[in-house]
This record gives sequence, structure tokens and C-alpha cells, in this order.
Amino acid sequence: MAFEKNDKNSNAGNSSASQPVGQQLGYEKDSKERMPWEHYMEQYKNTDPAEIAGRLGIPFSQETGCFTLKFLGTVYEISHPDFQVTHHADDMGYYPLEEMIYAKILTIRFLLGGAASCGSGRFKTYREMPWGEVYLRQFDGRCIKRLAFSYGNRLKDFHAIMEHLRAVPVKHGDTAFEVEIYPGYQVQMILWEGDEEFPPSSQILFSDNFPVSFQAEDMAVMGDVIIGSLKAFAKVI
Repeated sequence: MAFEKNDKNSNAGNSSASQPVGQQLGYEKDSKERMPWEHYMEQYKNTDPAEIAGRLGIPFSQETGCFTLKFLGTVYEISHPDFQVTHHADDMGYYPLEEMIYAKILTIRFLLGGAASCGSGRFKTYREMPWGEVYLRQFDGRCIKRLAFSYGNRLKDFHAIMEHLRAVPVKHGDTAFEVEIYPGYQVQMILWEGDEEFPPSSQILFSDNFPVSFQAEDMAVMGDVIIGSLKAFAKVI
């Protein structure tokens, strides 16, 4: 597996990086690639829930009219055809799939076009994905640099949040953890602590099956959703 440590000398102060990455990508705008929530909902209403359940290998209850889907450590019920989201009781204390519009967009796109898949055990950087150059600048600015400067000098806080998520420690950098965002799709978050000579840096790796279900803009938004969720989890632990 090849992966690079984030460039410590690159500019973290780019003004576009202060915007949510979904906004930078025009994720909510009407286009062939990035259609608005209303359009996704119209597609979702017209789908066969049995087909979705079979394609993704997730349960669908005819009695409740809901899919059961695990997202970032919590099990959710997602209704069909109106996409109402509720979580199963747990101790997470924050539920991004109920709170974050981009988490909902990611999930409805996953339900519409994703597939059950397991990686080979290899992990890749965003750049190494087939379309990795497309939104690399946005991903680097809003996700990799944001992770580094949020937690690169707060490794204990990062460790506590990841333990709360029941993430799995992995042997990279100064500290690193693996989280499962959807069943079978894992993300590794790696930190190198800053010192007097260098600022902190980070890297984000994806299991190599991500292209089966996700496009470039999905994965850029996914990084933003995960890092935004870490900040919210920190307030409840």
C-alpha cells in the first residue's frame, strides 16, 4: 500500500477551505453530476425497496417500511419512500444522519446507486482513486488540512473521540484509527503530531472498494462529514 504524508508546506489558509466541501463542489446544485436533494428524493420515492435491500445487503421491513443501515457507528432506520431517519438507542450522543444534510445526501446516493462490497484489505489515498485528481484541491483543503489542524496537536482528544466511536487503532503515523462509514466501507484517519519545526499533518485513506459505490464528490463530502462529526462527538464524551 502506498500513501503519502500530507505536504506540511501547503497553504492551509485558502479562503475556499472555510466553506463546507459540499458547497465548494456545488453538491446541492442542479447538474448532471450533482443534483439537488429534491431530485434525489423523487428518485428515491420511485425505487423498489426490495431491490435496494438486495443490492446493498441491508434489511428492509415491510411492517415498518424502513431500511436498517449502520452509519458511522450508529444503526439507523430510514423510511421509504419519505426518507425519515431515526437512530437505534446507543451511547453515541450525536447522530450525523439525523443532523447533517450532507450525511443525508451521501446516504440517499448510496441507497440509489451503491452496492454491497468488501475491500481487499488495501487502502488508498484520495489521489490514488481512479478519479482522484478531480477534487483533490478541495479534499486536501477541507479534509486533510482540517483534520491535521483540528487534532494534530490534540492527539489525546482525537484518541478519546475515536474510542467513543469504537474505531479500530491502526499502525500509521503518530496515531491512526479505522472507522466504518457504511457496511464494508472503511476509512483510516492518520495524524502526525506537530513540533517546533513542522506543523501537524494528516492523511485519510479509503478501503479500495470505494469506487464500487462512490464518486469523487461523494468521497470529498464524506471526509467533511466525518471530520465535522468528530467535533460534535467531542462535545458529548
